[in-house]
Amino acid sequence: MLRTVAGEIASAVTHAVRYPAGIGRRWAIHPARRSAPPGDVRPLVVLPGLADNTAIFTNLKVALDRCGAGPIVSFSYSLLLRDVRSAAARLSEQVEQLCEVTGAAKLDLVGHSLGGLIARYYVQRLGGHHRVGTVVTVGTPHGGTVAAWLLSPMPLARQLRPGSDLLTELTRPAPHCTTKFVTFSSDGDELILPSRHGRFEHPDLEVRNVVLPGVGHLALAAHRQVVEEICALFGPVGATDDGDTLTRSA
Repeated sequence: MLRTVAGEIASAVTHAVRYPAGIGRRWAIHPARRSAPPGDVRPLVVLPGLADNTAIFTNLKVALDRCGAGPIVSFSYSLLLRDVRSAAARLSEQVEQLCEVTGAAKLDLVGHSLGGLIARYYVQRLGGHHRVGTVVTVGTPHGGTVAAWLLSPMPLARQLRPGSDLLTELTRPAPHCTTKFVTFSSDGDELILPSRHGRFEHPDLEVRNVVLPGVGHLALAAHRQVVEEICALFGPVGATDDGDTLTRSA
């Protein structure tokens, strides 16, 4: 417990230092990648959590750039967001624009906390499976969190409570959804309560749940295992430091 608390405090301090640099900042497609032949570009869109920004993905971005993944593009939404569904609809529009600009037919998504829930709703309920090969969620309240009761004045908080209409909708059949899901959660996540709600199962979906012991909510996004596994998923063939070959998710 002490190690978990110490790790989360360290992560919070680091994130607080990085946060100002991420305000209003977006990772966009590099001009050199716009003219790449179709099939040569496989964008990776990252979605931060509520009231957060690209700073949460600093360690991941460095690792992904090093292994040759991407291009990495960020999706942002208003601090006054009231509805996961509307954010997912906006994500859908931006994905189509991104595919048009890059010529890519498919891309992948990585979401931290609320960002993972937005990505999942887009894929499951708005037809995003046609565009998205893999969704990775990190510290996402798939089953809701009792911590949302502390934010009761916020309309969005009602959607994050266990048993909400939004979360019930995500349990409905999704027989045509071919997107793969990978979740990273931890029994030390102080915001996802109970911790089992950081993972999910669905009879129509291919889901791999990875549980890391004793890692806090912010620390999870920069945890070495999380970063390494995401790089292994999305790095191009032959992109590891030790020379091993990686095969990208379809």
